[in-house]
Amino acid sequence: MASPRLDEFEQFAIEVILERRRGKRAAVLRFVLWLLSGLFRNIVRARLWLYRKRLLKSRSPGVLVISIGNLTVGGTGKTPVVEKLARTLQDAGRRVAILSRGYKAKKPPLFRRLQRKWLGLERRKTRIVHDGERLLLDSRFAGDEPFMLARSLGDVVVLVDKDRVRAALEAVRLFGCDTLLLDDGMQYASLRRRIDICLIDRQAPFGNEHLLPRGTLREPPENLRRANYILITKSDGADNTALIQRIRRYNRTAGIIECTHQALHLQNLYTGEVFPLEWLKGKHIGALSGIARPESFEDKLTALGAGLHITARFADHHRFSEKELTDFIARCVRRDLDAVVTTEKDSVRFPHRAPDLEVPVLFLRVEIDILNGQDVWEDLIQRICEPAALRIPELLLT
Repeated sequence: MASPRLDEFEQFAIEVILERRRGKRAAVLRFVLWLLSGLFRNIVRARLWLYRKRLLKSRSPGVLVISIGNLTVGGTGKTPVVEKLARTLQDAGRRVAILSRGYKAKKPPLFRRLQRKWLGLERRKTRIVHDGERLLLDSRFAGDEPFMLARSLGDVVVLVDKDRVRAALEAVRLFGCDTLLLDDGMQYASLRRRIDICLIDRQAPFGNEHLLPRGTLREPPENLRRANYILITKSDGADNTALIQRIRRYNRTAGIIECTHQALHLQNLYTGEVFPLEWLKGKHIGALSGIARPESFEDKLTALGAGLHITARFADHHRFSEKELTDFIARCVRRDLDAVVTTEKDSVRFPHRAPDLEVPVLFLRVEIDILNGQDVWEDLIQRICEPAALRIPELLLT
């Protein structure tokens, strides 16, 4: 778990980047980050040029690879999109594996690593989170998103490895997978892909328009031209014409899909009891989260009719301690609140053992719902699931 001081600095830096902090310290840090972002831009350009000129090589595992990624850091709602695509393809008869880097996943204990070395098992560095039949790792050693995907899908292979070329080869060799979903893969050029899907958050399409570390952009917006399909996430039914016009400045041909994160139900984190969304109406709650954009989650709760009285926001991917949960629950008890509500992504980082709970701890289960572009989505699925005889020439050309 990250130290409180490191967590505090990370929160301060995020607030500086997002223009929420003022004062001399914030101004100095912003200027330093702005200088560094110029260097970062040149590194990004040089790296892409090296891959384009084939001075750096990308490898193909010999099967279909689909990248799902984004231009910005965090907050686009990528995990439910990966889940929906994996479920649709698996149901259509594809043998799917999800490849993730396992961000902030812990290394196995030293004793276990030494034991594997003594037994001659050290060669396999790819972690198997789910083998298609069983969930094998918890969120600490798998990472938040891989664990959540493995738990939700139940029958899809999920692998974690910083070297996702190695993970891709393992997925094909060990599990006979014919379709690989490269999670958070837009910037991972080492693995050759057939289809690039890029997600854009409608609420902050290009972050604050600055590259890392001054902003949240991993690449300049013009690099959107690499995408074959673009999903505008977190839409609310409002007109997206202006955003689509800007997207078309960078990419004139990609299929565009507008979608929203649709709330399904609430679930008790420790008992598994499920509550319909209507349960929230008129309830007085506290919201606890450690995600990139907590405002979106909190707004959804109030839109569902809840009275939001207390909020606590931690750094993205924060692993909650028993004391933090107990302290927050105590605040809720003092205000006579009905429940603590968190996100599904956060729920995997809560203590495994339930402390003494005087109010229930619930998480909000969501899924992707397509608002516009259903025909584009179906075209994508058909393009992936077409007969192998039609697919082989395309793979040979990549």
